[in-house]
Amino acid sequence: MTEHELRQEITTLNDKAKKAEQMGMVNELAVYERKIVMAKSYLLDPDDFKAGETYELNDGEGTSFTISYMNGIFAWGYREGSDRQKEEEAFPIALLIK
Repeated sequence: MTEHELRQEITTLNDKAKKAEQMGMVNELAVYERKIVMAKSYLLDPDDFKAGETYELNDGEGTSFTISYMNGIFAWGYREGSDRQKEEEAFPIALLIK
């Protein structure tokens, strides 16, 4: 998709997410939110995210996330300060905050 098409898709998904939220459809809202994050990730440059750097994870908990390696728009690595620290996880780069 082109940048313009991605931005149009994000707008459409935002509208659908608002409707789902108004109707109390929590599961549908969560699906739209994840699709929005994926589309936003494709608008970012994966080369801006480097292995070994630590970012705040936009998960509502303020968790730190250290990147081990990149694979496309996904950053693979470990959360810090949680029980999950030993598990390798992947997140779309739109969820990472410098």
